[in-house]
Amino acid sequence: MSKRNSLLVVDDMEINRVVLGQAFCDQYTILEAENGLEAMDIIRTHGDTLAAVLLDVIMPVMDGFEVVEQMYAAGLLARIPVFLITADCSEANMRRGYDLGVMDIISKPIIPYFIRRRVSSVVELFQARERLSRTVEVQEQALAEKAIEIQQLNSSIIETLSTAIEFRDCESGEHVQRIHDLTAILLRDLRVRGFAGCASLTDEEIDQIATAAIMHDVGKIAIPDQILNKPGRLTPEEFAIMKTHTIKGCELLDRIPKSRDNPIYQYAYDICRHHHERWDGRGYPDGLKGDEISIWSQVVSLADVYDALTSQRVYKPPFPPEEAVRMILAGECGAFNPELLESFRQQAEYIRQMYRSCPHKQAAPALS
Repeated sequence: MSKRNSLLVVDDMEINRVVLGQAFCDQYTILEAENGLEAMDIIRTHGDTLAAVLLDVIMPVMDGFEVVEQMYAAGLLARIPVFLITADCSEANMRRGYDLGVMDIISKPIIPYFIRRRVSSVVELFQARERLSRTVEVQEQALAEKAIEIQQLNSSIIETLSTAIEFRDCESGEHVQRIHDLTAILLRDLRVRGFAGCASLTDEEIDQIATAAIMHDVGKIAIPDQILNKPGRLTPEEFAIMKTHTIKGCELLDRIPKSRDNPIYQYAYDICRHHHERWDGRGYPDGLKGDEISIWSQVVSLADVYDALTSQRVYKPPFPPEEAVRMILAGECGAFNPELLESFRQQAEYIRQMYRSCPHKQAAPALS
């Protein structure tokens, strides 16, 4: 921040400039102008160093009120206090000056001691306010940087935890990133389509939901390895235990301090619990049906099914992308929202290209 160590005296009478300059020469570097036009040139050039402007009203070329109007239009009055020095302290002039934003109106003839006290008091307050404003800006910037740092840390913790769970599930850890990307792609497409519940989503909210989506299976940390990694079909008893990962995930999120204040965790809670619900009500754990299921949980459910189909698992080889799309659209993998299926159908080729560009244990293309 530049040091404000200059004072601009604007008056067409040299004697007035001398008197005012002498009153402040021990405090400031005195700059002088004979009219408003000269004053504006100096203000534009030295504005960052000006502590105040002492401004005559009646001057040739450009009068004092015109100077104030130009300073107001340029947003300078918030940073540089202006004092009108005039012999005409009529009510109309005073009202006009104060309405324009001058700090004080001082009548002529000039009394050096008097004007020095009035100007110095205001300048001290102005500069204190500027220092405070600058301090607040620095603090706000520091807080913003800290918030970004915390957000990045939270995202890293979320991704690390989710990836660790995928490793337990004999996955490469890339599954969670693909779920993140698929969720964002489908939500953005639904927003473009004006789908209810998505039309008003902001980019930030979609990013939060996509981040939350990678925690969909966090509850698997509570599932025994012999069930989680069983190569064959699960028994009814084992499947009942596997289904509890939806509830266990919510219980884990509930243990995170202040989690309810974080929108990412709020989305994650809903997704953890409901990403195995089905449009026809035949899902779990709550048997929700249709629009009872949040759109983000529906999207993550579909993304999870597609990624599971096209990935190699301990219990199956991967399906080709075209076959996976066909199976989902044909209803062979459970019931989904018809509008969501249409979005998925429209984005299928883009999703296939996205999978091609990232490492993924995917099947070779289907033979004709």
